[in-house]
Amino acid sequence: MEALLYSERIISPIPPLRIKPAISPPKTFLQFPFSLKKRGRLIKSVLDSAAIDELSGIRNPAVSTSYRNPRISRPNQTVLEAQTKVCTGPTQTRPLNAEQAFKVLDTILKSVKGELKDEEEVSNAQLGAFFAAMTIRSNAFPEPTQWSEGERRAMTYFWPHLVRVLPPDIIFLADPEQSIMGVSSSIGPRFVGNGTSEMRLVGALREVLAGGHLGYEEVQGQRMNRETDRELKAYCLAFDEEHGPAPVADIRSLTHYGEPYDGNTRFFRSTLFVAAVRSCYGESCLLHGRHYRRANAEIHGRKHALNLHTGKKLLEDEDVGFAYISQREAQPSLYSLIELREHIKKRPPLATTEKVQQFVRAKGKEAIVAGFYHGGYEESLLMLMRRRGVHSGLVVKEDVCSSMDLRFQGEEGALSMTTRLKSPNASNGLPVNYCSGFRSLNVTPTAAADGVSRESFNIVVNASDYGFEPSDTPRTDRSVTRNIELGLAALRGEKGPAYDRIVLNAGMVDHLLGCDGAQDVSSALDRAREAIDSGKALNRLLSYIKKSNKVT
Repeated sequence: MEALLYSERIISPIPPLRIKPAISPPKTFLQFPFSLKKRGRLIKSVLDSAAIDELSGIRNPAVSTSYRNPRISRPNQTVLEAQTKVCTGPTQTRPLNAEQAFKVLDTILKSVKGELKDEEEVSNAQLGAFFAAMTIRSNAFPEPTQWSEGERRAMTYFWPHLVRVLPPDIIFLADPEQSIMGVSSSIGPRFVGNGTSEMRLVGALREVLAGGHLGYEEVQGQRMNRETDRELKAYCLAFDEEHGPAPVADIRSLTHYGEPYDGNTRFFRSTLFVAAVRSCYGESCLLHGRHYRRANAEIHGRKHALNLHTGKKLLEDEDVGFAYISQREAQPSLYSLIELREHIKKRPPLATTEKVQQFVRAKGKEAIVAGFYHGGYEESLLMLMRRRGVHSGLVVKEDVCSSMDLRFQGEEGALSMTTRLKSPNASNGLPVNYCSGFRSLNVTPTAAADGVSRESFNIVVNASDYGFEPSDTPRTDRSVTRNIELGLAALRGEKGPAYDRIVLNAGMVDHLLGCDGAQDVSSALDRAREAIDSGKALNRLLSYIKKSNKVT
């Protein structure tokens, strides 16, 4: 987002490039308060800043989707690939075959013996994640996702060598009760840790490794057992109000957008531009994400990120009405886990609960919008939203197709509805554009414990029912410049798939959340179109660029 919103603050060792924007100016600017020269210069600087990175070998963290903090070590790729298969749920796990298992355990043995260096070294986080996953699979998973014969043979061969060189805590994770590896790993039952806190942690880990569940105060880390509602609530509580009570904006309505923190990079991401549209008619929006994660680096980020109070001011600004908050500023302790999260690969509890955050509150109504992919998580997300006490909540099924359909592969992690038709090769489960949620009723509350009376809904949004022509989601293929061009072109009134996707997601979210003036879907969509065609949405975006660099 820095490339789009904070281009004046980007520092690059490369001289500015003279690049002609790929979008042409509209025929008239009569309705726009910005002068033609100022608007063109600002938009051009945005595109130039993004293009600098893409046309050079230098990675600018502000605009590059491939940027990596040099202080963050890379995980061993052989073990990481295995983690994608075995460090997941009881139905999604894919057991390793003999060749894969032998390769992984041989890599681990060489690393622990000091034979691998730098990026080839297997980190302690990877060791813990892999062996904990193997233990949980052995103790608690159904037969199809327990150890394969190839995994058993590989472990039988390598474990007598591994047990001599692995740290005691990893041996404990691999066989906590001496029931998996045999007598050669007798340290497990006797392992207690050092000090009171570690002893408590070891006790909780024994419960997890056996397939059990934890309470509020016992939640310690990531695991593969499907988390209970109680555990999800505990994860939310663990990071709430890290800077004290959230600031309260004097606005009548606020929607929190909890996009997946690591996801879609190949296709157009519309949420920022949707926020600019919705802010035009008083539906303020707060977006949040993580710096330098693949998905959000495409359009989100800033060297000097907005703090919560600055975000509050922008939400209250009558010329802006939306803001983006980095997790780095809002929840630094959670952000500090960035390296650990990359190395453990799978992270269901955090990935679920971090989307249901309220970094700034509102005096008026509040709503939360979040995406999900794996079945069952829609109810978990809605439960957390209700617990937050918001007036309305919406979850959208992330649009993912099977790997057989290369045109659409990789849209997982995109929080938006699409105008395309469902592919015949699409993955099974809930259909494209499935939405579920709740909204407040305009009646006197009676039974609701938190004082808000709500109605629930679920719907599959068929864009063609509302006059949209079926179209594929525009591809960006990780190009920062392309995503910016598509969004700016749409806000300048250029009709096409990006324009339609912005209108659909602004209008339908207004309607589903029960926003004022959006009871009729057609009227809600027309209102979104008017915000774009009048130039108001683009002006909001440009005002944000300007004012976010000044407000303190």
